[in-house]
Amino acid sequence: MNLDLLMFGIYPYIASVIFFLGSALRYDREQYTWKAQSSQMLSNKYFRFASVFFHVGIIMIFAGHFAGLVMPYELWELLGISLAQKQMIALGVGGFFGVICFIGLTMLVWRRLFNPRVRASSSLMDTLILLLIYWQLILGIITIFVSTGHMDGHVMKDLMSWSRYLLTFHPDKAVAYMSDIHWIYKAHVFWGVTLFVLFPFSRLVHIWSVPVKYIGRKQQIVRSRHPSKR
Repeated sequence: MNLDLLMFGIYPYIASVIFFLGSALRYDREQYTWKAQSSQMLSNKYFRFASVFFHVGIIMIFAGHFAGLVMPYELWELLGISLAQKQMIALGVGGFFGVICFIGLTMLVWRRLFNPRVRASSSLMDTLILLLIYWQLILGIITIFVSTGHMDGHVMKDLMSWSRYLLTFHPDKAVAYMSDIHWIYKAHVFWGVTLFVLFPFSRLVHIWSVPVKYIGRKQQIVRSRHPSKR
């Protein structure tokens, strides 16, 4: 079997099944493990700064990847944005938030590996998933430098076409767009898909429980139990 077909045509579907089915089974059977397991109380130094930088960066990077890979390039053209212009936007926005995420994640990785209290409370999966995200982020930053060597947007169109044909269940057509691109993009895609495989077995499952309802909930009035005497 062709290696590209296995990695970029079949593996993404396997990862999707594990991602959704694994998450559902874990929620059904192991709800007590469905949490982020914050270690802030173990070591609070610079934690808030690092956490905010990481989360802001990773959320914007994810949104950018969704817009870049899932939105049809015909839609971008309809908005008057060419592939070359889209690539410039992706490099600028992705680079900015990539650096923000890198700063925060570097601090979190250092803390996880070299703070004795945090390291002692970390499972193997905690460390593995953090290092994998770090590795994936580094690969993504490297792709920015590689992309500056070809600013015509064709590689971006190939990646968008790969995503389109995967989503429409045409893996044979999808793989054709991955065959000739630079290996760094292939590595970035492969390890990105691998994150979805490990997702149900890690603390990343707390993403499913993001408290979106808090945005629209009624304002809560909090009063002191023992109001001060006037």
